[in-house]
Parts: sequence; C-alpha cells; structure tokens
Amino acid sequence: MSDVRSLPVPDGLEGERVDAALARLFGLSRGRAADIIAAGDVLLDGKEVAKSDRVTGGSWLEVTLPPPPSAPVPVAEPVPGMGILYEDDDIVVVNKPIGVAAHPTVGWTGQTVLGGLLGAGHTIATSGAAERQGIVHRLDANTTGAMVVAKSETAYSRLKRAFKERRIDKRYQALVQGHPDPFRGTVDAPIDRHPSHDGRFAVVAGGKPSVTHYDTVEAFRAATLLDVDLETGRTHQIRVHMSAIKHPIAGDMAYGADPTLAARLGLKRQWLHAVRLGFEHPGHGEWVEFESPYPDDLARALEIVAAES
Repeated sequence: MSDVRSLPVPDGLEGERVDAALARLFGLSRGRAADIIAAGDVLLDGKEVAKSDRVTGGSWLEVTLPPPPSAPVPVAEPVPGMGILYEDDDIVVVNKPIGVAAHPTVGWTGQTVLGGLLGAGHTIATSGAAERQGIVHRLDANTTGAMVVAKSETAYSRLKRAFKERRIDKRYQALVQGHPDPFRGTVDAPIDRHPSHDGRFAVVAGGKPSVTHYDTVEAFRAATLLDVDLETGRTHQIRVHMSAIKHPIAGDMAYGADPTLAARLGLKRQWLHAVRLGFEHPGHGEWVEFESPYPDDLARALEIVAAES
C-alpha cells in the first residue's frame, strides 16, 4: 500500500534540487527519488516537478511513496556448473560458479546458490530470513570458489558463531595488477559504502574495521598472484583493499582495473577465487578443509600472464 506524505519544505532545503530534497527528507537514494518524481508521484504546490527543479522553503510538498519492496523468494532451480565439494547431514560445501549470488536480494534476477541447492533436492536449514535460509557467509556473484551452506539448525547456529568469532580459515587467491610492496603485508583500513552510492564500497574514515593479509604466490611481469587471508569479512573487502593500495584485481573494472590488461587476459570479471575453506565441523567438531580448483576463465588468464613473463 502506498504512503502519501504532505509537508512544507523545510527552510534548510531552500534551493535544493527536488531529487536531493526528497532523498534527504525520506532517506532515499537519489536514484530512487528520481524514479518517484518520474512516475508523477511528487507535487510541489500542487504541480508536478522534474528532478532538477529547485525547492523553495515553505512550499507545500506532496509525495506518494511506493510500498517497500517485498523480500525476494529463492527460486528452486538447478544451477549449471555448481559442483558439490562435500555433503553430509549438517553441511553442504559448494563450488560456486561465476554469475551466481549466494541468495536472492532485491534487484537480483540471476541464479543463486540457495535456489540451486533447493532445485537439486538438497535439504537446507530453515534458520535465517526466508530468502537466505542456511546461508552463513557469502561470495560476490562474480567471485567463484568454496562456500559452505548449513543443512541442519545446529550447523547454522554453530557456523554463524564461528564466522562471527573469526574461527574460520577463508583463503582466497587474487591476481592483482603490478607488484605490491611489500610482497607480503597487511591492509588495515575501514570500509563502508562508497560516497557515490553506486553500489561500490570504499576505504572510508569511520567505516567498519577491515583487515586483509596477503602473501605473494608468484610475481609475473604485469601482475602478481596473491594468497589472501581475511581477518574480517566486509562486502567487497579484498577488491576494495587491493584497489586502495593501487594494485586492483585484474579484470575488476569497478575498482580501477586496467581494461586493456583484462581484455588481453580474456577476463570479464575480477580474478578472485575462494580456493580454500576450513573450519571446525559443526557436527563432530573435527577440523575440516575444502579446496576449490581454478575455474576455466581464471586458469586461462593465469596461463596468459605467465606466458608473457
């Protein structure tokens, strides 16, 4: 159900663009505000406005806010290329392919790990919000590799706690541009949403504490293969931190990668892979580890950069 708001424009917004004023008044993104204006759902002194019009303090504003988007629902359908590295009564460890999100989110129309497991007949824990039941951690849609999903309620609670307490060994490998100096080091820099509000994240003063350890596996002429150990698990953490030290991940154009190098290596996404996942098994308590081989696109890119060296 739509929500109609009527109020005078505060004097403090005098001269602001309509979309900026709406964003500040109702906590919307500028894009969301522009969509509401384009739909004709904003009246200023009884007249429709354009997003670039300016507001005047004291003018009467009438806004019809659309209902909040409903929570997405997982679609049970098998995901081609999503392999199972391990499964028992408590957990299933998948080898996540490219272009697959961990679970449904507003705006995501592609396939998901959760939907793929349900579509293949796997039983998943019912703990957690409906759209991410059983999900205890995530990988970006275009980051491949090992990911564990809880099947039992006990596994869900124990794994969630283990991730929160940082008792999980999450190892990634990343092919970054150039040669980090030092070859082995730590990036300790807070992360939050990018000031542009375009879906990216950035190193921001006052952001969430974020720590990334890296070590060189092999240095090539144009790039370096790193082994990366996450002490924290922020969204896009490795991508943001590598970009912040001026060595963006090859193929990661959103975070400053060189499109020429990406094209030469045949990369259409960031060269980032979750190679290993280790944790205490939530059922029997023994330490378990799972490894994921490079997918074809990353293996091919690595062969090319090595041949050029």
